[in-house]
Amino acid sequence: MSSNKYLILRRISQITILGLYLGGNYFGWKVLQGNLSASKLFGVIPLSDPYAVIQMFLAGALLGTDVIIGAVIIAVFYGLIAGRAFCSWVCPVNIFTDIANWIRVKSGLHKEEKRISFPRSVRYWFLALGLLLSPILGVPAFEFVSPVSITHRGIIFGMGLGWSVILAIFLFDLFVVKNGWCGHICPLGAFYSLISRPVSLVRVGYDLKKCTECMECKRVCPEVQVLRMIGKENKPVLSGECTNCGRCIDVCPEGALFYTFRFKKSGGDKDAH
Repeated sequence: MSSNKYLILRRISQITILGLYLGGNYFGWKVLQGNLSASKLFGVIPLSDPYAVIQMFLAGALLGTDVIIGAVIIAVFYGLIAGRAFCSWVCPVNIFTDIANWIRVKSGLHKEEKRISFPRSVRYWFLALGLLLSPILGVPAFEFVSPVSITHRGIIFGMGLGWSVILAIFLFDLFVVKNGWCGHICPLGAFYSLISRPVSLVRVGYDLKKCTECMECKRVCPEVQVLRMIGKENKPVLSGECTNCGRCIDVCPEGALFYTFRFKKSGGDKDAH
């Protein structure tokens, strides 16, 4: 039976993280202080955006030990455990793109959309471009203009012109391409896709025997290409492009989709990988 369980949990996660950053910066709470680029957990554990840190290194910046350790911690967490969950459980931009997609469906815009050829591989070109431009410009190129960082800093310290960035992404997702920013352009999403592809532990599992092939999962999935096994193979989603958002799990009426671990046996398969 379909529900909104994981949608609600994702919103709680995103809002809680924002609230902890607000509390850390305005009230001195020691849980999370800083922003998504660089912060401290409990006032001790450093956390850094690894993609931003790589850009800083390429731009010639001198990196402190805590920044490097923070980048390693985040890379290990998402790369080995959570996959691309940052995009759906942490990133504040996701809230606005989800609203745009909801309006598309409720207003019927998704039925009238023109089929624009916009390959998802573009985000990997933007990823590479950010790394290429950083040493040339002498600044972390994407971090300098990142809507993710701009939105997060804006919510904490005041949006200013940051609202124009959010509005542009919102309108792009609403009128131009479904899941346009997160699914086709964002290099940060591409980065987490790459590091989580080989071994990340938490996965969406699939039981072919329970599946009725209603395709509700493909209707709601922001990265529909990762569900290529639906109706074909009894195996979990192994693509690093899966955001582990749980949308497919929420809408599956038969419980054929569920969270699992990469190497856990399921559905009668000899092996899940």
